[in-house]
Amino acid sequence: MNILITGGSGFIGSNFLINKLKNQKYNFLNFDKLTYAGNPDNLKKIEKHPNYSFIKGDICDLNLISKVILDFKPDAVIHFAAESHVDRSINSPMEFVNTNILGTANLLTCCLNYWKNIKKTFRFIHISTDEVFGSLKNVGKFTENTPYSPNSPYSASKASSDHLVRAWHKTYNFPSIITNCSNNYGPYQFPEKLIPLIVANCLDEKPLPIYGKGENIRDWLYVEDHCEGIASVLINGKLGETYNIGGNNEITNISIVQTICSILDDIRPRASNNSYQDLIKFVADRPGHDFRYAIDSSKIHNELGWKPKYTFETGIRKTIVWYLENESWWREIQKTKYAQERLGLGK
Repeated sequence: MNILITGGSGFIGSNFLINKLKNQKYNFLNFDKLTYAGNPDNLKKIEKHPNYSFIKGDICDLNLISKVILDFKPDAVIHFAAESHVDRSINSPMEFVNTNILGTANLLTCCLNYWKNIKKTFRFIHISTDEVFGSLKNVGKFTENTPYSPNSPYSASKASSDHLVRAWHKTYNFPSIITNCSNNYGPYQFPEKLIPLIVANCLDEKPLPIYGKGENIRDWLYVEDHCEGIASVLINGKLGETYNIGGNNEITNISIVQTICSILDDIRPRASNNSYQDLIKFVADRPGHDFRYAIDSSKIHNELGWKPKYTFETGIRKTIVWYLENESWWREIQKTKYAQERLGLGK
């Protein structure tokens, strides 16, 4: 089975490739622009695997992506490629419009032509986010029928891409499926995101920034569980459907940071023997900060048999240990121009 992965050098894409290359029936082609978050080092352990190949390219390049599809002849496309950080979308919204909306439209156009004229047994899996649904109050969860209400340029661009995929299915009967996931965490996540940022700042004895009072709530999903959910959708998902994939772990941001500090106090204590929690610093909230996300994953559980294997307690400890054992990986990222601008490193 030939599978084209867009954005396979990013956080979730690289985890999916590493996990699924264990299955010899898959041949993967990774098509990635290698922006700041697309790191080829993520895939060093598989770069010479006979079932893996890589092409550097931009999904906004219609001619190139069309050629790649015609040459590789995929049985499926899994579309991970996206600009994905809310803070960056506030400062640079057009990058998100170009990649997430126009890039997705390009990809759909090429895949539609390929499916209609060459490959009739084909499916397109679009990886999206729960942020397209907006913000929840203290009760309730997002279902596949929750109305869209995006509150940031990032979530608006992802909502737009979801609508394009849905329209392609409704208009052309295009064989597509959408997944909307909750907050992922795990290995290879760029250290601008909350969990790797907190781990890195703890080890560097830097302040641990928390927006507002840290009361915002997210549903946390270990990335390996997400990859298994995507695989279930790829093989058994019903065309034209949407599946929510969540970790069933609703936790406040302040609790996340306190948990990380507690684990590091235990396995990598500070030289001063003080708790890492002493480094916590509350900062001004960001614009349009959604209060709470929570995913109802009952549909994918009932229809496809998927459910997360990791609790937050088991997943977060495994994640922290990974970052400690792979410190050289994120230290190299810290040296990049983008990281120094974004994270204030080296100042």
